Amino acid sequence: MYARSFQKALNCRISSYFFYERLAMSFDKVSFEETLGTSVVAPGKCIGCGTCVVVCPFNCLEYVKEGPNLVKECQVCGICAQVCPKYEWSWPKVEDFVFGRERKAEEEFGVYRRLVVARAVDDGMVKLCQDGGVVTALLLFALENGLIDSAVVSGISPEKPLYPAPKLATTQEEILECAGTRYFYSPNILALTEGIKQKKKSTAFVGTPCQIRAIRKMQMIGLKKHTRPLMFLIGLMCSECFTYEGLAEKHIRDTLSLNLNDIIEINIKGKIMVKTKFEIRTIPLATAKQYGRRSCRFCDDFSSELADISTGGLGLDGWTFTIIRTEKGEELFSKAEKAGVIETKNVEEAVNSLRLLRKLSKKKRSLSS
Repeated sequence: MYARSFQKALNCRISSYFFYERLAMSFDKVSFEETLGTSVVAPGKCIGCGTCVVVCPFNCLEYVKEGPNLVKECQVCGICAQVCPKYEWSWPKVEDFVFGRERKAEEEFGVYRRLVVARAVDDGMVKLCQDGGVVTALLLFALENGLIDSAVVSGISPEKPLYPAPKLATTQEEILECAGTRYFYSPNILALTEGIKQKKKSTAFVGTPCQIRAIRKMQMIGLKKHTRPLMFLIGLMCSECFTYEGLAEKHIRDTLSLNLNDIIEINIKGKIMVKTKFEIRTIPLATAKQYGRRSCRFCDDFSSELADISTGGLGLDGWTFTIIRTEKGEELFSKAEKAGVIETKNVEEAVNSLRLLRKLSKKKRSLSS
């Protein structure tokens, strides 16, 4: 029995090795140092998504301080450069891969099939979630109906209050525990490795625009080991993330004198609203701007334009502005809607949110990637 198990593991490793060897043959033989090290990490453009760490077939990289660190000699396979969302990015190429065409000039916030304002029907769930709770409702519906067996989301670190941590959620309870928005960066792609370890076959992924971009690049080059289980990509609208040391520790804890363990929720509605067990305090966005992550300044995607479904608050109270972009996304959303899990209203009832979506998308698009 042991011999058979050992031989099976050895065969898998050999098969994986030759796969990556064949894959690398189709790329330029370039090292981490001369590509990502020089063009992404050194100039501060690295977003810390961890994709290069996850896909390196030789384990040359480790994730340290929100970014990759070379821990042994690079084997020059070139794969890390192919998946990085900040290296040699091409909107037309990726749009054609995802949608079969490039976005049109009038599609100011990307290709889409349907726009709605939505919320979870379960009031209890809405209270636990951010805005309308659409993402949580979709994940729970998909899990309960066997459409997925897991979801990559962001949870909260047990060591630090408010500090996000990537998580592979496999139960309803775990999904509900991870409900809500994080305003500090969570490298959710790192949780894909846990899905591989647990041999998950159908996973939903929830992440920021930069993380969705990285996954699309992984799909484009055929990294099936990592992407085959991914059923749905749910993208979060994102202007920028803040540093934990700056916004949470320096400003909220030290300047506002708030105990981070007392904070129930953080939300942005024209200003940052910090809700504790006892009060609600506000922080002007202009003040919070100083704590923005440097790499976010290079991002040109506000609304997760390459996701199957994109969601965001956009100033709405108790509702989620939802952009359904792909056939796969439309199928999931429609099933949940028909099952009575989600309710919707016409986007014309949220003209201010639509205007804000256009404004923020245009502002992001004007930035150089």
